[in-house]
Amino acid sequence: MLAAIGTWVERRRSIRRRWQADARALADADMQNAYYEAQRRAARARVRNDRAAFYHWAKVAAEVARIAPLAGMDIDVVRAVVAEEQRHRP
Repeated sequence: MLAAIGTWVERRRSIRRRWQADARALADADMQNAYYEAQRRAARARVRNDRAAFYHWAKVAAEVARIAPLAGMDIDVVRAVVAEEQRHRP
């Protein structure tokens, strides 16, 4: 039982490290637009019905908001990004 819990904890840590690394990469590439890019990727995953990717990119956006004080976080821009992704449905 303890082994199963340990495996689960390590899997969760691995997932968390992945979205933290993606957030740092987006912030390093373009701090001002990192939050919007993460939201764009989350919207794209949502349109594709990719639940795991949607949750991942939503967490990346939250992490960008936490670590990048200069990142733009205007809700009107986020809405425009989501609308644009929905128009480009595959």
